[in-house]
Amino acid sequence: MSVLNIQEQLTGGESVYCINQAQMSRTRDMLFAENSTGERLRSILDDLECRLSRNERAALAFTIIERLKDK
Repeated sequence: MSVLNIQEQLTGGESVYCINQAQMSRTRDMLFAENSTGERLRSILDDLECRLSRNERAALAFTIIERLKDK
């Protein structure tokens, strides 16, 4: 499955607040892919997990979800 195809399948219906198991599976596929996207995502995630507390990461996650909803 191509990276673009995986990315396209991550979007849900009208509400990004509903995240299903298939989307989570595709997210993991994208994160652990051996390509530039996977490497970039892992690097950013590792950095954020080192620099931010659990609550800060949750706040960032919800902010990203909210911004995706507004786009």
